Amino acid sequence: MRISQRRGAAAAVATLTVGTLLAACSSGGSADGGATAEGGGDAAACTNEIKKPDATEVSVWAWYPAFESVVDHFNETHDDVQVCWTNAGQGADEYNKFSTTIEAGSGAPDVIMLESEILPTYTILNSLADLSEFGANELESQFTTGAWSDVTSGDSVYAIPVDGGPMGMLYRADIFEEYGVEAPTTWEEFAQAGQELRDAGYEGYITNYPTNGNALNYALFAQNGWSPFEYDAANPQEIGIDVATPEAEQVLSYWKDLIDQGLVSTDDAFTSDYNTSLVDGTYAVYLAAAWGPGYLQGLSDADSEAEWKAAPLPQWDADDPTQVNWGGSTFAVTEQADDKAAAYTVASELFGDMDAWELGIDEAALFPQWNEALESDYFVNKEYEFFGGQQINKDVFIEAANGYEGFSFSPFQVYAYDQQTQALFDMVESGGDATTTLQTIQDALVSYAQQQGFTVK
Repeated sequence: MRISQRRGAAAAVATLTVGTLLAACSSGGSADGGATAEGGGDAAACTNEIKKPDATEVSVWAWYPAFESVVDHFNETHDDVQVCWTNAGQGADEYNKFSTTIEAGSGAPDVIMLESEILPTYTILNSLADLSEFGANELESQFTTGAWSDVTSGDSVYAIPVDGGPMGMLYRADIFEEYGVEAPTTWEEFAQAGQELRDAGYEGYITNYPTNGNALNYALFAQNGWSPFEYDAANPQEIGIDVATPEAEQVLSYWKDLIDQGLVSTDDAFTSDYNTSLVDGTYAVYLAAAWGPGYLQGLSDADSEAEWKAAPLPQWDADDPTQVNWGGSTFAVTEQADDKAAAYTVASELFGDMDAWELGIDEAALFPQWNEALESDYFVNKEYEFFGGQQINKDVFIEAANGYEGFSFSPFQVYAYDQQTQALFDMVESGGDATTTLQTIQDALVSYAQQQGFTVK
């Protein structure tokens, strides 16, 4: 699941500084106060029908499209617990409200939708319940390896995976065919294809490399073995930071060369101009997560005559492919929940059967991390009219999801993204090099972590 600005997976958890996080950590506690109906605030008012009035109510914040259908299905099939759902905002808007409730010590929902990359920001605050206390570890085999890795730290489980963003390559098959260029399977071939398109008269760009790409750029680095953070929620005041690695330098140098040659653009992602370029033929390739097809299809000015196809993400080594992920959402139980057992039931069972997942897949374009849905004939063989009837899950995204092994984010991921965005922008604008750019990010993150009281390993 993506939010309107990926730069924000957490964009303004700004009401809480990392110093506050470490203070909470060292005190060993979380704020007192349960999420009362009044404390849950205006954001916690039910926007759905409660089917069983005598059952325990669990408040849920989430912004999935068409989520009311999933909530209604849950409430119809559960006698002892009911979901009281509200959309408290998308991404940063919801996170800001959640951060405010943490500071206040009351008003949080019982269950909250969080993107996986933001979980460390809240685990360091002791604001999320460890679901292993309710038997969550027994669910591990039900989810993909990478999705489970992203919600756990040691034996602790801080959320239940929902959807993910395994990556692939969406490309304009008509453009490649018109100019007689083969779709690339490796990054070497990708660069060659960009030059061949240009030499053949194509006036657009093979793709766009947004300096504000944040999670996208992290994924592209990670595909080459980059692991910038070593962080364990069990030792929250320590962090390893290793941004400026040879692997990252190879990736960034590659993209810098394509930019310098004029084969790749550097437009900010998810602006109106960017969206137009996605669908008007300015970009021949959209490097996308599994939610990308739904995003692309939903653009109002999409060209109905364009011929789109999906293919695996190009690889650095075709004989040893590495799968990466961009985005993904979870359900976490907050420490303010009065009945954590009931909240755990909701978090683990909202998307706990195929009826719920068919709603999520068809109405919200979600990509399941729950193996039963991922491996179902319904999902595997689903044909997508926008892609000419191609079975894009079978052809591309299921293999990518199963191959993804997880990624470690930092507890100050918003700051880390901001530093990356600024450094990449400066590199593009000033003509800087990859080595200097990565070292600038490294130095900024180490300095910030130390200023906030972390021990940098």
